[in-house]
Amino acid sequence: MRGVFSTQEIRRVGTGTTTRKTVQKTFWFIEQHGDVIECQPLNPNYVPSGPKRKITMDELISKFAPEPEFYLNSVYPKMQELQHAVDNGDEHREKGENFAAEYEYSRALKVDEENVRANFGIGLTYMERGDVEKAQDIFERLVKLDAAFESEHKHLFNEFGINLRKNKMLQQSVEYYQRALELSQNDENLHMNMARALLETKDINGCIDSLLKALEIAPTHEASLKFLAWMIQKNLVPEDRQEAVREALRALAQAAQDSGPAE
Repeated sequence: MRGVFSTQEIRRVGTGTTTRKTVQKTFWFIEQHGDVIECQPLNPNYVPSGPKRKITMDELISKFAPEPEFYLNSVYPKMQELQHAVDNGDEHREKGENFAAEYEYSRALKVDEENVRANFGIGLTYMERGDVEKAQDIFERLVKLDAAFESEHKHLFNEFGINLRKNKMLQQSVEYYQRALELSQNDENLHMNMARALLETKDINGCIDSLLKALEIAPTHEASLKFLAWMIQKNLVPEDRQEAVREALRALAQAAQDSGPAE
């Protein structure tokens, strides 16, 4: 099930003898995934935007009224327009046509300034061009969007973080991964990417801590093991931490061995 529904709220305006009732109508985009029903507000351009919340079927039936004509005549066409612009932007960016991609992403953002794919896409085109100032503006917008770090956007999220680091936006890269880890603590790849960013900012102890955290989550995580082994080989591990790091690696190896192969 997917479509537009409305809710109504009665408010009193004025005081004394001038008091009157007004009805405020709010439109919502409702989408059902299995047993989960998600509710998202519409923005002034009639597209779903902003935070989603879960509601029950009882709430939907008792508090929401279906608006099928509004969905078909106003909302669905705008959603299609937005999707088309983002798809075009992605296609141009994949071909290296950055100015054409920027134009399409900008079109999408005029419809929904919080669209995750359009924000990631235009940010990546700015970094590809070396336009750090504009990339910084997009970075500041993205770190405020919880939806940017959801699993459905994982490939874009990873690409954006890597490009922050490659463009020497190192502090932004660290802040970006910190924000991601607030929402997903148990992702070993996030901890490893944080370690890479911290290494480039010369925060060696923070880098080691992130790698050990990644390996605590996934003891056989090959990239983290190789990274830590490389740091030991290059004498990048401070002397006062070398024994602790080796002990942690031994414990992780033992834990991986004890767990045995997955069935």
